[in-house]
Order: sequence, then C-alpha cells, then structure tokens
Amino acid sequence: MNRSIHIRFIAVMLIMLTVVGCSFSSKQEGKTDNKPPVTETKDSGKPTGTADEEPINQGKTPVKPEQPPTDPVLEQLKGLSVEEKIGQLVIVGMEGTTVDRTSRKLLDKYQVGGFIFFKDNIQSTEQAVRLFNDLKKANAGNPLPLWLSVDEEGGRVTRLPGEFAKLPASGTVGMKNDPGLAESIGNEIGKRLSGFGLNMVFAPVLDVNSNPDNPVIGDRSFGSSAERVSRLGTAAMKGIRETGVVPVVKHFPGHGDTSVDSHLGLPVVKHDMSRLNEVELAPFRKAVAEGADVVMVAHLLMANIDPKTPASYSGPVITGLLREKLGFEGVVITDDMTMGAVTQGGLEIGEAAVRSVLAGSNIILVGHEYELEEAVLQSLTKAVHNGRISPEVLDDRVLAILRLKGKYRLSDKVVTQPDIERMNREAEKLIRKFK
Repeated sequence: MNRSIHIRFIAVMLIMLTVVGCSFSSKQEGKTDNKPPVTETKDSGKPTGTADEEPINQGKTPVKPEQPPTDPVLEQLKGLSVEEKIGQLVIVGMEGTTVDRTSRKLLDKYQVGGFIFFKDNIQSTEQAVRLFNDLKKANAGNPLPLWLSVDEEGGRVTRLPGEFAKLPASGTVGMKNDPGLAESIGNEIGKRLSGFGLNMVFAPVLDVNSNPDNPVIGDRSFGSSAERVSRLGTAAMKGIRETGVVPVVKHFPGHGDTSVDSHLGLPVVKHDMSRLNEVELAPFRKAVAEGADVVMVAHLLMANIDPKTPASYSGPVITGLLREKLGFEGVVITDDMTMGAVTQGGLEIGEAAVRSVLAGSNIILVGHEYELEEAVLQSLTKAVHNGRISPEVLDDRVLAILRLKGKYRLSDKVVTQPDIERMNREAEKLIRKFK
C-alpha cells in the first residue's frame, strides 16, 4: 500500500515538472532583450533576419540609408577661402577704358565680386564689349563669375554709348501711367545690357518724387504718387528681370523727400513711421512682395529710426526695417561709399564698410579711387581675421550672393558685339508711344 502511494506521488511530480518546463521555455522564447524585431522586406514579405543574424543578401545590392540632399551652394561656399569670401562683399569701380594694372590687382589679390562702370569707362560699343570680355578673361583664375554693373535708368542717367536710341526717363514713363509700357522699357534696358554681357543694373528708381526741391531725384522717379511708383516701378523691375539681368531697386528707404544731394552731403528724413509706411516705403514693400532680388540702401539719416547712423550702415534700417518689417530676404547693396554723405561724415570709409556688413549688408559698392577701394577691402579683411565679423556673419552675407549668382546663372563667358541697328529699331517703336 505504501509502495503504491509512493509510485503515484513520483508520477504526479514528473507531470508537474513537465508542465513547468514547458511554461519556462515558452517565456524564454517570448523575451526580446531589447533587440529589434524581425523585419519584412517589400519584395518577399519574408523575414530578413534577427538581431543576431545578418540578413541574406541573395546577390542584391545593399540598400544604403537615405542621405539628406546636399545644397550645392553651401558646398560652393565651403570651397571658398576666407579671402575669396571677403572679395565677394565688394563691387568696385575702375579707371579708364582698358584692363589696367590696378584692375588686375583687384582681381588677383582681392578677388573682388564685381565692377561698376561709369560713362568714363565706356567710349563706344566695340571698346566696351572688349573691356567687359577682357575683365572676364582676367577673372578666369577666380572661382566665381563677376558682377558687371551700371546705372542705366533711361533719360539723363545712362552709361551706354551714343549709338543707342535714347530711352525716356522714368518720369516720362510715369506720365503714361501704363504698367505694360513700364515693363517694356525695363525689358529694353535689360536687353541692351545683356547684349554687352552686363548682368546687373542699378534700376529701377523707387523713390517717390514728393519734394520739388529735390536736387537728385526729379524725373528719375515714376512720379509723386506712391501708388503709381509702386505699380510702374515693380513692372519695370519685372521687365529687366525677364532678360536675365539683375535689377537693383533703389534708394531705400526713400530719397524722394530730400533737399540735399547725397553725393555731396548727408540728407535727413524726419518723417515718422506712419508717413514712411504710406509714402516712402510703399514702393519697396510692393517690390519685395513681387520678388525683388537686390535692394540698394541710400546714404540718408532716418531721424525717427536711427538718428545717429546713415541708413547705409544702420542696423535698425537694414535689419530692423528692411529685413524684419518688410520681410526682405535677398541681397542688400550700399549706394556708392565714396559719396560725400559718407566721406564727409567724419567716419573712415573702411570702418563704414565694416559697420554696413554688420548691420546686414551683403555688398559694399565702392565706385571710385583705388585707395578707397583698397581701404575697404583691407578693413573688411582685418575685421574678419580679428573676429569682429564672425565666420557665421561672413558666411551668411556671402551665401546670399552665391545664391543670387546661381539663380541668374552668371558666367564669365565672353560675348560678341550686340546688334545695335536691330535694338534701335525695336526701341524706336517703343519710344514713339511716348510722343
């Protein structure tokens, strides 16, 4: 009897051990130990392997992790030396009608971003084309193509040779009050410049001609109405842009209601923000909304925005007003820093250039005198190397320039002489509409 009970007890114990063992085995199989689960491919729906086992390739090329797309302009920026970046911050003028030793030095030593040309640089179509092509050839050793720029507004502000039919001034265009005609005039300006191989024009003028005593604007403006200047100026900007030439709207924040010529002294604008928004700023706001690429900042003292610093190197004007309030994200260029408004103001031109870059400008325009051009380049170089202009600020200013040069597909490709007769025939048809 006792033996029978003992046998039954052993049998029960064996059954219990079997049950517990199965349960323990099941739990072990369910553990993950924080290892990734088996995944499935889209091809077969079969497991590719576990965390402890490499998936079977079966002769297929391994799928690489998806890489973020590269920004070619950022890569281009990374490839520039500090000196090459500093050079992009400056557009300079030149003396004479040929590429001389000074011009070559500006290209070889300082790698300047471009040139501005005046009437003294352009004697004839043939000579001008040769000059522009020679500058492009001289720039061949530098990594970026040149800005080749002029003031060409129509009317009394023109740099092109006398062989070209004279286009009407903006004031004459304004009297017609026709955006289509304004766009056609802008397009004609752009085609002429493009024919020479030029790629940037300091036009259209967006100043509202609200002061009859203004010595510098007058008929360069489309009129005394902010609404008219906004519509016609923006139309002219678009007409230029269609030709592949970069339009530069000017003179921010508005040179119309001044009685001092900024070539000679510093004009002061005393209007409050209510008036500025209604009149002076309205055309620029419209241009920014319509995709303006470049804004030129004038040498004006905006008394109610920054009573101590001219607009061309004022942070409250360039960054606070233009960039933050108007939302402009493009390239800011100064008016010519050799003008009396700067040089007669007691501040050394190189220091003014450094302050302008720190205030938000991308390009410093230095139109005359090699000594002044070199002073600006050396001051910018010193400011970068001593950390006053930080690497981040330098890269920010230059990146916008590179993006713009890329957008307009600038190149140093030489051009042939433009067909003046054909251009004049087209222009005459347009000019007759203003008679």
